[in-house]
Amino acid sequence: MSTSQGQALAYEVSAPAEAPKFPMNQWYVAALAWELNDKPIARTLLGKRVVLFRTADGEPAALEDRCCHRALPLSRGTVEEQGMRCGYHGLLFDASGKCIEVPGQTKIPTKAKVASFHVQERDKIVWIWFGGANNSNPTCEPPEYNVHSSGKYLFEGDIYHYEAPYQLIHDNLLDLSHLGYVHLRTIGGNASIHMNAEMKVESDDTSVRVIRHMPGSTPPPTYVTAYPFKGKVDRWQEIEFLVTHLRIWTGAVDAGAYPLNDPERGGFHMRGFHGVTPETENSTHYFWTMATNPVSDPEETLEKVIEQTVLTFDEDKVVIEAQYKNMVDFGTAPMVDIHVDVGANRARKLIEKLRQQS
Repeated sequence: MSTSQGQALAYEVSAPAEAPKFPMNQWYVAALAWELNDKPIARTLLGKRVVLFRTADGEPAALEDRCCHRALPLSRGTVEEQGMRCGYHGLLFDASGKCIEVPGQTKIPTKAKVASFHVQERDKIVWIWFGGANNSNPTCEPPEYNVHSSGKYLFEGDIYHYEAPYQLIHDNLLDLSHLGYVHLRTIGGNASIHMNAEMKVESDDTSVRVIRHMPGSTPPPTYVTAYPFKGKVDRWQEIEFLVTHLRIWTGAVDAGAYPLNDPERGGFHMRGFHGVTPETENSTHYFWTMATNPVSDPEETLEKVIEQTVLTFDEDKVVIEAQYKNMVDFGTAPMVDIHVDVGANRARKLIEKLRQQS
């Protein structure tokens, strides 16, 4: 083989495909159900700009947020009975992304279409699936969350936008030892008890589970506000991490009233849903709901729980964004792990494995 032939062959060998920035073959939270009404919503999800809306039959839809005519964001248009109408020249697109009307002409160009994405609403959560490089079709149904649909709980929720990478939010939610330091006004409690809580961490190919028990605790302000405890309480924190969202069950019973491993235990419950969806590598949409089980004055109790939850999440947002700013400012300065980081570290390994498989 001549040198020139060898060089030519070497040039033709393609580099291995780079893994996507995020695990792609997953259902991610795109919106809370009550966000979608008669107005379009512009949102960047996993680096993709989409417009979300409801069709005439009430189903959610998602299109690429760019008209194929002159590139105006479709989210600047209007939702009509048949789909999304562009706010520049009036092209109308159905939920599949096909242009079905061009005002002023009868012939519709065959290339007049925009990308559409799989979306599905389940238990008041709107999920979106982008898929991997070789297959954009969903391989499973969206996750269920029957806390929203069982009738056993009252709940509300909202959205935060973080100027920070999504995995820093995972870290925060998987390590609730920080409650005693960050959330003294709400769900905190004794910091020493939090740091020394009995903790069990389990994981498999799709999830990480962290269970923490804190018997004999003083109930924190949020708990006292919402429930008539008699004195000391036995607290629990059960965190289930899945790649696109977390489910966190926390609460307390009067000390000694129930075993903390009893799935039907009474007392005060807070069941949190946390949909953590990357906007970009360095920014995140955080969709949350909080459900509770009032024993009296249900609407008033729910209002108190939601008010306290918002105060808590406001505190977390300040900490996480300040943390990320410092990480950027200090560059590659090393960080050390301590015992409370086990769950978060396992979650990061799981995400990296699934990212490489996308």
